[in-house]
Amino acid sequence: MDMHTFAICAYGESPFLKACINSLMNQTASGRIIMITSTPNRYIKEISEQYKIPLYINAEGGIVQDWNFAYRKADTPYVTITHQDDIYLPDYRSHLLSVLASEEMPLIYFTDYVEIRDGKKVISNSLLRVKRAMLLPLRFKKLRHSKFVRRRILSLGSPICCPSVTFIKRNIPEEPFTVGFRSDEDWEAWERLSKLSGGFIYDPRKNVAHRIHEKSETSLILQDNVRITEDYLMFCKFWPVFIAKILAKIYSASEKSNDLD
Repeated sequence: MDMHTFAICAYGESPFLKACINSLMNQTASGRIIMITSTPNRYIKEISEQYKIPLYINAEGGIVQDWNFAYRKADTPYVTITHQDDIYLPDYRSHLLSVLASEEMPLIYFTDYVEIRDGKKVISNSLLRVKRAMLLPLRFKKLRHSKFVRRRILSLGSPICCPSVTFIKRNIPEEPFTVGFRSDEDWEAWERLSKLSGGFIYDPRKNVAHRIHEKSETSLILQDNVRITEDYLMFCKFWPVFIAKILAKIYSASEKSNDLD
């Protein structure tokens, strides 16, 4: 039985979609690949046929709705909501299967990552260094299951790379993402999951390459100021209002890391 599914969320006509699929096809461990879209078109249909990937159409548009739809369509114990612009290194699946085989009650598995900017790989910058420092406690096996540790990490922001996350479906009681969030939908999901008994399994291997470009969903969201509003709502889950306001302003400075100019 296959244990893991890459569920690709495809939108529009991304020039990076084939590179993403090739990286999934070249995994050293076997598993499944599916693709979902709420923007069906000839481009996506032809690619799904070319690579013989099952394609599912989501009639309810929206990034959160698409992610939850992809989660439902994956019928394996583990599912990775795959971002169409990103690259997954060949050992991503083999490492997750190996790591999860020895874990008790894992909720999510996720890895470190690098960025792709202007076609070049960026292994380290100020934002990546901060995120790695925040995640340092989760390198220790005992701390991965501590609700207190997880919530203290998330109280300062979300250092978890969303496309690197694999969900362990048997240990998650419902669809992971909340409709209504557009920018911090991943942070909000980690916050809710952090309250559950189980582990946040952090793999420090850099097994995902996350692409930063002007047409990415994150870059588009930053242009209409959705981010700072949702950041404030998230900080309010951990802090009194006056502290949340301060942290939201500080946190917004990190948005400049997505500016390619």
